[in-house]
Amino acid sequence: METLTDVLLVTANVGSLFNNVSKREIRIKASTIHCHKPQFIALHFQEVGGKDYMVNMGHAENFFRCIESSEEMKDYDRVCIYVDSQFQAEDVFTALGSMYFIHKTLKNIYQYDFNVKEFKAVSGQNRYVGSLDRVTTVEKEKFVKNFWPDFKWSRKGFMRTRWIIHNQGFDLVNVHLFHDASNLTACEASPSIYSANRKNALRYVINRISDSRYTSLPFFLFGDFNFRLDTLSLVQHLSTTADVQTVKKDSSNVVEKIICEEKDNHHQVLLHIEEKLFAYLNQAYFREENVPSLLKYDKEVAAFQDVIREEDIKFPPSYPYSEEYTKPTQYMNTRCPAWCDRILMSHTAGEFIHRIKQNGELSIVYNTLGSNVCMGDHKPVFLFFSLKTNGH
Repeated sequence: METLTDVLLVTANVGSLFNNVSKREIRIKASTIHCHKPQFIALHFQEVGGKDYMVNMGHAENFFRCIESSEEMKDYDRVCIYVDSQFQAEDVFTALGSMYFIHKTLKNIYQYDFNVKEFKAVSGQNRYVGSLDRVTTVEKEKFVKNFWPDFKWSRKGFMRTRWIIHNQGFDLVNVHLFHDASNLTACEASPSIYSANRKNALRYVINRISDSRYTSLPFFLFGDFNFRLDTLSLVQHLSTTADVQTVKKDSSNVVEKIICEEKDNHHQVLLHIEEKLFAYLNQAYFREENVPSLLKYDKEVAAFQDVIREEDIKFPPSYPYSEEYTKPTQYMNTRCPAWCDRILMSHTAGEFIHRIKQNGELSIVYNTLGSNVCMGDHKPVFLFFSLKTNGH
């Protein structure tokens, strides 16, 4: 007999959350849980501890405890927490954290042990914080140093857990890919060198979780993919009616800034780009009502349409939001806004999502959390759906 299990997947880059906004983050997540009442919750975090993780890792552990002890979680009687917080082990440290909560009404749920290669019933509170090297229910990998020698090595990688709910097996993969280090470099080619780098990294992750060492299962990939809009194409579009001036450094050939000015007598600057500056005069261009026209510059997922799909995006770019408490809907002028934070799935995973309610409405919600609340520079992204499963 087919049954439905309500599932909530959330991804949040918490890198700038440790400026005293973590309590708000927890409240927003709790209200989402209260609204949808999922039976299974998966929270994937990236940049645990923030940029200054050596100082903040203690705050990070407190942050996870606050989520676990919040009022909305009291009916989730089984918990699995994996936090890679051992920053001293630089060769393997990913700063990834994954939390899973199972509601008391969900009976048939099992988790995979990658060591003995079998599923075991989930029970109790399972917390692993620090080194995860000997934890057999999670698989973690940091991208190796010589993967892309031209780029600065950083704490990017992936973390996988594997589950069965009512006889339906699937993988949940927490991913953090490489960012755009320079806006100017991102403007040089289409696709950019950074986009090509992310494409290689994501193809590696997909191949790695699909290889022969374990039986291949449907999967959900969610995290900070750092996907960016095709910057060169977008800038060309934004500057079609402008005078474009390229300023080079000290008579060298190195571009220092790109300035797009109106052609009329006012010469107002429409767009100013430097290595870490992307100041566009009309921020409304990146708002919700313009999402359909912006999405044509969001091209990085398309390279993977052979193996993964995504629900329709109807929300504004999830990054880079202002970190000022009073400006929760404003973007910073540091990067071109983009949908960095995503929830992707294999085509096989998409097949067991229940899509239409009895009243004809879509039963899936794909959106951001805290649109009117300061959540750090990334807005968390969530996917709520009903999983079609067999049995009781």
